[in-house]
Amino acid sequence: MEKRTIGILFGGASSEHDVSLMSATSVLENIDREKYDVIMVGITRDGRWMRYTGDVKKLIDHSWEEDSGNLPAFLSPDRSVHGLVTVRDGQMEITRLDAVFPVMHGRFAEDGSMQGLCDLAGIPCVGPGVCSSAICMDKEYTHIVLDAAGIKTSDWFCVRKGEVPSLLDLEVKIAVKLGGFPVFVKPCNAGSSVGVSKVKTSDDLEEAMMLAFQHDQKILIERAMVGKEVEVAVMGNDSPEASVHVGEIVPKLEFYDYNSKYYDDTADLYLPARISDEETQLIRQTAVKAFKALGCRGLARVDFFLLPDGSCVLNEPNTLPGFTKISMYPKLFIDSGLSYPEIIDRLITLAIEAQ
Repeated sequence: MEKRTIGILFGGASSEHDVSLMSATSVLENIDREKYDVIMVGITRDGRWMRYTGDVKKLIDHSWEEDSGNLPAFLSPDRSVHGLVTVRDGQMEITRLDAVFPVMHGRFAEDGSMQGLCDLAGIPCVGPGVCSSAICMDKEYTHIVLDAAGIKTSDWFCVRKGEVPSLLDLEVKIAVKLGGFPVFVKPCNAGSSVGVSKVKTSDDLEEAMMLAFQHDQKILIERAMVGKEVEVAVMGNDSPEASVHVGEIVPKLEFYDYNSKYYDDTADLYLPARISDEETQLIRQTAVKAFKALGCRGLARVDFFLLPDGSCVLNEPNTLPGFTKISMYPKLFIDSGLSYPEIIDRLITLAIEAQ
């Protein structure tokens, strides 16, 4: 069978740049090179695109950026090109791509931006499309869609940077709408727990809001739920399926923060989760329902709180979840019987089928 040419994108001008480098390293080390010709494209923090042909191991320490073989490159929105344009010695070279896998997280990656560029170019892109990606990235709109679909989420309200109420008014609103403290304060458009704070008293509210506003022009204030943190992976297009098991996360700190997810051992992970079969099925079914309601395709990891009464509250969907060696999405489908290369292969195939 003829090899397909796949563009693997990594890095990006987002606060989750480093996570992308870790995820992309895992994908590049596991993609089936007998089946795919891989074109690596790195995007720096300041948004420069470069075609990279060096050692995959250089991604982690950022030394890939200094590789002497790097060449300026970009995805052309011209559909007749259908691929990557590389600039070499003042001349433009075209590499036709069968699909793009943006192994990137956060803004300009999973918010619909990259998906829109691929749509313009006519190139299949791994993961949900423009509208779904944008909705799932923006926590306010995620809540609106899930609420309309009858999927339970935590109580919430949104605050825009130019319309911040007084602290007294905020405290009243938190008491009335959220039942009081503790609450979570989050940027609406960020992932990997970047800019997120758990606020136990009004004394810490202003500082938490200032942190969240560093990452977005609007923030979400949510009721802090008391329950088990569980995650499930979903894969598919028209007939999506959830992973056989659910994963459970037990943070050793206040919550499952950025460092816990990617750098240290301040969380215990259980696979399968320590929950009943009935609770597992509830989580799996609700995840697939949310996947469809949000218009997802390809993949998503869906995070929940499982409450003491056996009900579940959807925390958030992730349309391009972490793919590091310890990330829950690949671990859940490996647990379901797929190898890491098979997971990558299925996601690429789903992207091409959805085109």
